[in-house]
Amino acid sequence: MDFKGFSNKTLPFLRAIRSNNNKEWFEAHRTEYDNYILTPSRSFVEEFGEHLMALEPTINFSPKINKSLFRIYRDTRRMGANKEPLKHRIGIIFWQGNGSRMQTSSFYMHFSPDELFVSVGVRWFEKPMLDAYREYIKDSRKRETLNRLLHSLMDKGYSVIEKGYKRYPSGINKEMMYSHLFLYKGMATYKIIEPNLIENGEKLIETLYKIYEDMLPLQQIVYEISLRVKEEGK
Repeated sequence: MDFKGFSNKTLPFLRAIRSNNNKEWFEAHRTEYDNYILTPSRSFVEEFGEHLMALEPTINFSPKINKSLFRIYRDTRRMGANKEPLKHRIGIIFWQGNGSRMQTSSFYMHFSPDELFVSVGVRWFEKPMLDAYREYIKDSRKRETLNRLLHSLMDKGYSVIEKGYKRYPSGINKEMMYSHLFLYKGMATYKIIEPNLIENGEKLIETLYKIYEDMLPLQQIVYEISLRVKEEGK
């Protein structure tokens, strides 16, 4: 295995970013970023991507920024965005399909000094995905299957994102079975782990693979929903 884990200096470096969140400090410490974050992240993507293909052969991954890796600089131009220029948590994504990596189902993780966050699905639907999701769960059998799956995941110790809406969509009877599913703004499950796991490459890959194997049925449902977006746009 080429990926041996992240350095024991990785999390302290992220703490230093949090304490020195400015571009001047970062540019003076870019070599540390390359050594402790970027290079091992690329190695991890290549190594773990090969493992994930055993679960989902069509998964996409690439050890490049704006592919499986995210920029260290935050987009501060958006209204309401965090105005600190640097991120102190490192995100990595393996996505399925040809659409936006954030709007087709994905295997996602991020690590920070506080946590290792592991999830599948889409945490925030944009309107095309939201419309496709709501159309999908109009089928009572699909609603029942999804509800049963979410409870199964929770029984295994995983969490489901919180509902994002308080009001039901127009035309939806809240008395119908499992109507609460219409209140979600996204559909994802997640688990939070101690971040020091990233320092043990073999154990990290073994742990992530088991989690993603458990979460795979939800990954597949959300991917099916994403395909409906494309079909409707044709």
